[in-house]
Amino acid sequence: MTTMTSSQSTSPQPPVHPDHDRGLEFDVRTLVARRSALGFLSGAGLLALVGCTDGTSGATSASGLPASTSSATTGATASGAGAAVDSVVPDETAGPYPGDGSNGVDVLDDTGIVRRDIRSSVGTSTTTAPGVPLIVNLTVLDAASGYAAMQGVAVYAWHADAQGRYSMYSQGVENENYLRGVQPTDAAGTATFSTVLPGCYDGRWPHIHFEVYRSTAEATSDGQIVRTSQIALPQAACEAAYADTSTYPTSARNLARTSLTRDMVFGDDGGIHQLATVTGDAGSGYVASLTIAV
Repeated sequence: MTTMTSSQSTSPQPPVHPDHDRGLEFDVRTLVARRSALGFLSGAGLLALVGCTDGTSGATSASGLPASTSSATTGATASGAGAAVDSVVPDETAGPYPGDGSNGVDVLDDTGIVRRDIRSSVGTSTTTAPGVPLIVNLTVLDAASGYAAMQGVAVYAWHADAQGRYSMYSQGVENENYLRGVQPTDAAGTATFSTVLPGCYDGRWPHIHFEVYRSTAEATSDGQIVRTSQIALPQAACEAAYADTSTYPTSARNLARTSLTRDMVFGDDGGIHQLATVTGDAGSGYVASLTIAV
């Protein structure tokens, strides 16, 4: 289990600027590598994770995920997204701050990381990240089984705080692990997180990272990642939240300098497969919903 200690502040090094990923070059290289691999796999269909079971019945789907428990039809309407899901969500870079052990520190084996409310750190710190409340509902469908809902898979979600910093890595929050957590999907295939609206840092559109695993056991033991991608957040909701410059000091300015079509991750298709539908307001909080297929 990873213990948050002061020694983590020196390895790996925090970013040069606290509001920035490790630079566009890093993410571009990673993104190109991932999309090249995805293109290779697309010719053979979905990821073939042979021999994966749900731990109960032993049944598996063609994608290697636990067998579906519902009978959603092809082109099922995305939950809250207002559009049919008829393709696999694009595979995207996890960025330089995943906290999954692939780039330094690993939060996934920490006690308490399987949780719905990810606003506070777990372990030796209980710091709560400030920001506009946000509920995230991510629904996972199995494209190889008629886009049926996937029950029992695990989603690991993480994102920047209101100042654009990533816990465990960025200067000033190296000893925090807030805004990171794992949730299993329910019978409808939905994993739900209580968090805050992430800030917008220079060079990126507001987003939430996620990884899909075959189970919580896989997620918390360095298991096979089924899909890595990102959720894009709508402009109107972000603009309203970022009007509070005491909480989001640089986000409004950074948001004004970018767009979904110019974003290095979402720009290929304007985030059409990853743009969440958001309800609510900046005063009482938002609910973001997105359905993806893997």
